[in-house]
Amino acid sequence: MDLHWLKPLLGRPSPFTTVYLDVTRADAAGEAEAADRWRGLRRSLERDGAPAAVLDEIGERVAVPTGVRGPHGRVVVADAHGVVVDRVLRQPPAQSTGEVGPAPALLPVVRAADETVHYLVVAADRNGADLAWHASDDAHGATRRETVEGGHDDVHKTREGALSRRGQTRAEDSWQRNAEVVAAAVDRAVAAEPLDVVVLTGDVRAVALVREELGRAAADLAVEVAGGARAEGARADVFEDRVADALEAVRERRRSAVLDRFREAQGRGEGAVTALDDVVEVLRRGQVAELVVHVDALGGGLRDRELRVGPEPLQLAASSADLEALGVTGETRTLAAGVALLRAAIGQDAGVTFADDGGAELVDGIGALLRWSDGSTPSEAVPTQSADQRRLRSVL
Repeated sequence: MDLHWLKPLLGRPSPFTTVYLDVTRADAAGEAEAADRWRGLRRSLERDGAPAAVLDEIGERVAVPTGVRGPHGRVVVADAHGVVVDRVLRQPPAQSTGEVGPAPALLPVVRAADETVHYLVVAADRNGADLAWHASDDAHGATRRETVEGGHDDVHKTREGALSRRGQTRAEDSWQRNAEVVAAAVDRAVAAEPLDVVVLTGDVRAVALVREELGRAAADLAVEVAGGARAEGARADVFEDRVADALEAVRERRRSAVLDRFREAQGRGEGAVTALDDVVEVLRRGQVAELVVHVDALGGGLRDRELRVGPEPLQLAASSADLEALGVTGETRTLAAGVALLRAAIGQDAGVTFADDGGAELVDGIGALLRWSDGSTPSEAVPTQSADQRRLRSVL
């Protein structure tokens, strides 16, 4: 899961205000409850020193409904000047929280990123299609829309008369040509920006024709979801539920692919490490492609542990003395281990994948899949590293 969009947070001025809020609005009562939750958090954040102007901006944002049906949450991060991250979460937090500090509370933001799916909805009929680009965590609906018309308007079959067969042939030829135009537009969209899935919906025959004409890259991302349409009158709620199921399948495939690679690397005894001490070492060296984190670790065991960090994200160690031994100069500070680990991952353009129980063997609830390794990299094959004896008996 890519975190590059969080990198600007690393250079922003503190203090950071992080709001992790249940914004479920099932009815009028839910609207009032969401407002009450924010008011309670605001009072707490004011006492902790959050800037009033920042709280005003956050309040304005969370007052606007997301348009998402059912229970869901929202995470908002602001620096000293204003909001820099605003994301929707599929699941609301068990308890709404707010924090003010020298670093953003990265866990809820990273969880939002782990859930994010970028997708294109293609609602096709026999004349063309409507394209809509979405991010599943965006509170403002489609980020962009485009209408594609095929240009071939002889799309109705003639049912009777001497020329009926010729009319049917012309109509089918028009469907085919229009589908080619739509498919070409979808191919361009896939080539232009990263997408996780292309949702094809609408007229059944048109969808089939478009799918047949897609290039390899778009075809690999395409899934058919019934219930959508270009015309008004489609059951939007039913279609949205089906799209949600398709997006969850994407998340599961993405997560499984990373965890499969992690387990394979562990089995080879190279390319992956686990335990906090070893993960800190490979993060410091910029070796990490993907952090693998137990779903409970950052908010549980690792939340109670601390690391010492320097001015740069990759400057982290167990103590000030260790940082000094590494030649780190300038101001250092103590951060919760989870925040320091995520900060270092973002600083080297690594991703983060969350593992449920049984998903991966993780000492301290943390592991790393590596970009590269050498002879000095901590190894899972032979118990020589500092954490190895604990590794043999302590897996979260």
